[in-house]
Amino acid sequence: MHASRPPEVVAILLFNDVEVLDFAGPLEVFGVTAEHESPSPFRVLTATPDGRGIVARTGLRVLPDTSWAALAEASILVIPGGQGSRAVVADPDQMTQVHRLAGSAEVTLSVCTGARILACAGMLDGLTITTHHVAIAELRERVPSATVRTGVRFCDNGRIVTAAGVSAGMDAALHVVGRRLGIHVAARTARLMEYLPPRSSGSCDAEPADAGRPMH
Repeated sequence: MHASRPPEVVAILLFNDVEVLDFAGPLEVFGVTAEHESPSPFRVLTATPDGRGIVARTGLRVLPDTSWAALAEASILVIPGGQGSRAVVADPDQMTQVHRLAGSAEVTLSVCTGARILACAGMLDGLTITTHHVAIAELRERVPSATVRTGVRFCDNGRIVTAAGVSAGMDAALHVVGRRLGIHVAARTARLMEYLPPRSSGSCDAEPADAGRPMH
């Protein structure tokens, strides 16, 4: 009798002034999948830079499971956006941890202006990517070698998946669930969440890799 495969670790990076639905949407997707599939395919962990609680946008206080530095390698890494992403890219120690975790993850998913973090980490060069619609111009400036798409919910480059603004993170997370476990599992998760992706939900799929207001 073969032992069950251990669940994949899904690590969600949090920081002060993170956009709530940017992280809560993917957390719900991976969490619901983990609860309703047997054996459980995912173990979802939240992490902040120092392991202490943070205050998200709208004042929501969140207590994490661990710190960024204490995270071992994660199969799936989720990097949300929000005003606080500016402080992340300005902190060399935090960016070192982003490099480490994204460099070893099988899939890294940015949501909204989480793309800013990956851009500053030099991980979006030459890719087809997207972000929140008000952040398109900045992302194009930061990553001139990339093709920055508008009017899509997410872009899949294999190891790097970028989602558009806020709620689009759920579409991208469901897409990743479908990649890992099959579209039938992703569809079941969406039904359990009572979530109907927008009719305009589109993706721009690049070749899988081997390995208004200012941008908030």
